[in-house]
Amino acid sequence: TVWTQQILSLIYHEGHLNKTENIETVDRAPWLEYNLKKVDFEQRPSPRLITTHLPYYLVPKGLKTKKAKVIYVTRNPKDNLVSYFHFNNMLRQFSENPTTMMEEHFDDYLNGKVVSGSWFDHVKGWHTHKDEFNILFLHYEDMVKDLRGAVLKICSFVGKSMDDQTVDTIVERATFKNMKKDVTANYEKLVQKETPKTLTFLRKGTIGDWKNVMTVAQNERFDK
Repeated sequence: TVWTQQILSLIYHEGHLNKTENIETVDRAPWLEYNLKKVDFEQRPSPRLITTHLPYYLVPKGLKTKKAKVIYVTRNPKDNLVSYFHFNNMLRQFSENPTTMMEEHFDDYLNGKVVSGSWFDHVKGWHTHKDEFNILFLHYEDMVKDLRGAVLKICSFVGKSMDDQTVDTIVERATFKNMKKDVTANYEKLVQKETPKTLTFLRKGTIGDWKNVMTVAQNERFDK
């Protein structure tokens, strides 16, 4: 989600040609359900870019008018589980119980006892109700393999036309390597405001990392 947040922000700001490079991505496309900065969404100038992890039945009802456009990104649930495990442990640094064991997290994830609920219900819900929204579905794995293609697909969906040089700039700025170094996009400023500890928000950005973390038994259980 954070990756797509950055890509869409870059598209609308044309690779920061309009001098927005010092504005944090979280301010350019704020989170709907984690409104840490008390944003008044109705007062934001159009086009309003908003980020969310909400299931289809909790998003604003106005989305069903199809005037607003929704970009929904799915990822291999096994990689999503591992990514969520590390994210959850990062959040737990702010609590009295700083570490979650993988086995505990594995059970919670399969039972939907995580912040965004069940991955399976979330994805099924949006796909089942896709005709109620103006929506583009993307796959994380496809974006990793062909970032430029994903950028062009998003541009087409939101009706943004730009020259090859601008597209190249967007693609370059949106690579995981560059995002990880970009203080306006890597969320580390936000994390550092809450804790003196050195925590990394963006981790690997790869495909198939679950194979390095999950046991054979966990993989077999997941497949069931």
